[in-house]
Amino acid sequence: QVQLVESGGGLVQAGGSLRLSCAVSGSIFKINTMGWWCQAPGKQRELVARITSSGATNYADSVKGRFTISRDNAKNTVYLQINSLKPEDTAVYYCNGVGLGSRGTFSWGQGTQVTVSS
Repeated sequence: QVQLVESGGGLVQAGGSLRLSCAVSGSIFKINTMGWWCQAPGKQRELVARITSSGATNYADSVKGRFTISRDNAKNTVYLQINSLKPEDTAVYYCNGVGLGSRGTFSWGQGTQVTVSS
């Protein structure tokens, strides 16, 4: 069973940066496209960044130029570097494998809270 453990969130001022980490148990990590989703209060979970097993990346328009997704296959870890944070980035951030229809492949972890103050 794959487990996802997100970390690195916190309270930051607008314009600041954070680096989120997601530790993934299970050897299938290496063959999966991984992604980061965010869920703001009262909104649906949204896929904001994805990275294939070979390192190709794709981003939602709202985060292009500010978010960078990366992965370390040796450590079974995927990262999300978030720069130039905005109050509207406030959300719980989750990682998961990216399945059909941008759905998560595995059971969701607890996520990590990012709160941006203005």
